[in-house]
Amino acid sequence: MLAVIPFPDIDPVLISFDVFGRTLAVRWYALAYIAGFLLAWFWINRALRRAHLWRDDTAPMSLKQCEDLLTWMIVGVILGGRLGYVLFYNTALIAEDPAGILRVWEGGMSFHGGFLGVIIAGLIFCWRQGLSPWGVGDALAMGVPIGLGLGRVANFVNAELWGRPTAQPWGVVFPNAPECPGWWQESICARHPSQLYEAGLEGLALFVVIGWLAYRRGALKVPGQLIAVFFIGYGLARIVVEGFRQGDSQFTDPSNPWGHIIRFGSEIDSLGLSMGQILSIPMVLVGLVIWVIARNRA
Repeated sequence: MLAVIPFPDIDPVLISFDVFGRTLAVRWYALAYIAGFLLAWFWINRALRRAHLWRDDTAPMSLKQCEDLLTWMIVGVILGGRLGYVLFYNTALIAEDPAGILRVWEGGMSFHGGFLGVIIAGLIFCWRQGLSPWGVGDALAMGVPIGLGLGRVANFVNAELWGRPTAQPWGVVFPNAPECPGWWQESICARHPSQLYEAGLEGLALFVVIGWLAYRRGALKVPGQLIAVFFIGYGLARIVVEGFRQGDSQFTDPSNPWGHIIRFGSEIDSLGLSMGQILSIPMVLVGLVIWVIARNRA
C-alpha cells in the first residue's frame, strides 16, 4: 500500500464573526501577507541602521522613507499580483465575471504579476524621492523572500497549487484535488507538497543566501548585486519546483471558451514548459544582465 501523509486538519479561516448580518473571515492567507510585509520591513530597517554595510557607508534611504515605501509595496503587490493572475493564468475571468477581478480575498495571485507591480511602484517611489533604484532594490531583495516563504506556506494551508502525483513517502493527499490520471496505478492519489518546496527554496534558502551575501560578503557595497541574486535565485528555484507542480487546468481544459488560452497552453505543453517556467526564464536572464552591469559599475 502506498505510504502517504494525510492533509492536516487546518481550517483556512482562522476566525469568523458576524457584522451587521454579514460574515467576516480572517484567513491565514491574508495573515501571511500581513506578516510578510511587517517582517520584511523589520529586516530591511535592520540593514538600513547598519550604514557600514552599504556603499560609502551610506544607506540608500532613511527609515522614514522605508516606512513610506512599505505602502507603495503593498499597493504594487496586490494590484500587480491580482492583474498578473488574471492575465497570465485566468483570462476567462475577464469575460465570465469581471467583478471577480477585484475579489482578491477569494485567492488567485501571481508572483510574477506582483513582482512587476513592486518594480513599477518602487521605480515611481525612487523617482519621487530622488533615491537610487539600485540601492533601494537591494534593500527590497533582502525582504521579499520572507513574504514569499510565508505566502507559499499559506498556499499549503489553503490546499491549493498542489503538486503532481507521486509515490514518495512524503506525498500528501490534498482535499478537493482532482483524481489522478488513468496511468496512475496506486489506489490513493498522493501529490508532491510543491507549495512547501517553493517555501523552502524561494523563501528560506533565498533569504539565507541573500542575508549571507549582505552581512558577510559585502554585497550591499555593490549596488544592484542583490537584485541580480534575487532574480537569478528565484527564477532557478521556480523553474525547478515547476517540475513537481501540477499544471494549470485552464491551459488544458477543453471546456475553456477562450480558444487562445488552450492553444497557448498546448504550445507550452509541447515545449515541456509550464507558464511559471516561461515567466521565470526571462528573470534568470535579466538577473545575469543586472549582475554584469552592477559589477562593471562597481
